[in-house]
Amino acid sequence: MTPVVLTVNAGSSSLQLHLVREGRVLRSEHSEQSPEPAAAERTLSDFLSGADAEVSAVGHRLVHGGEAVRAPTVADDDVVEAVRGYADLAPLHVPPALALVEAARRVLPSVPHVFCPDTAFHAGLPDAAATYALPAEWRRRWGLRRYGFHGLSYAWATRRAAELLGREDLRLVVTHLGGGCSVCAVRARRSVDTSMGFTPLEGVLMSKRSGSVDPGMLLWLLSGSRLTLEELRDGLEHSSGLLGLSGGLSGDTRDLVASGAPAAALALDVFAHRVSREIAASTAALDRLDALVFTGEIGWDQPEVREAVCRRLSPLGVAPPAVGGVDRDGVVSPEGARVPVLVVRPREELQVARETLAALGDPS
Repeated sequence: MTPVVLTVNAGSSSLQLHLVREGRVLRSEHSEQSPEPAAAERTLSDFLSGADAEVSAVGHRLVHGGEAVRAPTVADDDVVEAVRGYADLAPLHVPPALALVEAARRVLPSVPHVFCPDTAFHAGLPDAAATYALPAEWRRRWGLRRYGFHGLSYAWATRRAAELLGREDLRLVVTHLGGGCSVCAVRARRSVDTSMGFTPLEGVLMSKRSGSVDPGMLLWLLSGSRLTLEELRDGLEHSSGLLGLSGGLSGDTRDLVASGAPAAALALDVFAHRVSREIAASTAALDRLDALVFTGEIGWDQPEVREAVCRRLSPLGVAPPAVGGVDRDGVVSPEGARVPVLVVRPREELQVARETLAALGDPS
């Protein structure tokens, strides 16, 4: 019987459940609020009660597994406990994921559960891209290095780009733009540089997260009783990014495009500037640029953002898209463009299902 995989994607404030068979979604549910730990079992049981399929395995998206999980790994007791030790590196994502994996193991105790880490795609980052310029003792003692994130999205998008362009040995820059945002340089389906680092806070500004800021400024804010550590952490993770730039108007690019307010325009302008700058920087890790790929919720369905980013990249041979709204994966740049621009729908659930089965010895 063809295996059915339940995929569990616990975001910082959302939950996506999918039943996948042979690369096709049989049933799905998306909630904008991750369930409280006490309600997680009920949420999973209710979802499965309406399914006309027997689950063969469960794949769990794991944003950050630290050194404990660097590849798809069966989530047994020891592995779950090891991941718990890295929860503070991605406090918005890992605790909800752990609560869901524990609930899912109680609901489905007789099937294997697999952690699929976002960091796996970047596990082979070259030393030059992975190493921070920090004291060697710090790096050794605390494992300080650049991990990279959004790996499930990048793995799917690079595979689709190869299919769409009919080539395997591609040099790509891929940008995942959504609630979280990052950029990745890819050579032959391997990550060679990426904008996120030790935590998912580095790099491009995001919906509510700051992205990279001057560390000297953060030290200054922590000195002289200006901000407490908790105030700083909360501000960087929950009140910055597009939300902070727009003066609290919204962290959603759709709202900002529709607003027309000066603060909304500033937020979008800064966002496009930072994304384009990161894309340009990522090309330094490649010997050529074969295509630029947009994915993530914003990358997929926000043509205004794609155009604003591409207009800043003409020195790289990138032209503004000729196609606006899309309903399928494909090339959106003008015909004959020097650097094709592709849009790929984010399908992390299908990548999780694929990696889950591969980890269990089923290459399908």
